[in-house]
Amino acid sequence: MSRAPSRLQTFIGSLEAFYGRVAKPAATDPLEMILWENIAYLADDARRAQAWETFRKRIGTTPKEILAAPRAELMTIARAGILAADRVEKILEIAAIALHEFGGDLNKALDDAPKGAKKALKKFPSIGDPGAEKILLFSRRQPVLALESNGLRVLLRLGYGKEEKNYSASYRSAQEATRAEWKRDFDWLIAAHQLLRRHGQELCKRTRPRCEACPLRGECAYYRSLMRT
Repeated sequence: MSRAPSRLQTFIGSLEAFYGRVAKPAATDPLEMILWENIAYLADDARRAQAWETFRKRIGTTPKEILAAPRAELMTIARAGILAADRVEKILEIAAIALHEFGGDLNKALDDAPKGAKKALKKFPSIGDPGAEKILLFSRRQPVLALESNGLRVLLRLGYGKEEKNYSASYRSAQEATRAEWKRDFDWLIAAHQLLRRHGQELCKRTRPRCEACPLRGECAYYRSLMRT
């Protein structure tokens, strides 16, 4: 006899019915995911994807290819976002770390020492616990509900966990509050990450959320609090 879906699983099903099936991630290789996150600062998804495609074609994604690339070429691509010079330095730093600390093969390093995988990923710029967990999820190494800021906001408003002054504390609070309700399935966890992120971007926004259009508002603690005011 199959087990009834958890509350969270029902929410994810509702979001999938509302938004449709999610697209495959743009990158699932650990090093490529780190580069993807750093290539175009504060660019929207479409501009980031365009910059990434240009990067792959004109530069390449191996550490040696990146370190051999002309800075002017890297700068042109990084201008898809803001602070392009800073992005170039980060991309070069990422390539140097991958080459000198992991022998140019981050996949092998993560597979050889799975217990130290998160610590290894956090050596790269801009990668903290949430980013490391997303990489381990998308590369199908660790079945964990990784969250980014939009998805975290959605879960907190639904009543999972507690919003703290410290982002890491809020993240852990929501993650622990949902843990018993996850499906231990990579496809489901990846889809949950993407659907929660999209919902936070499009409807459950930080300011002026569009609660009137939200398919989850009937079960949302945040929405109920608004109705009481």
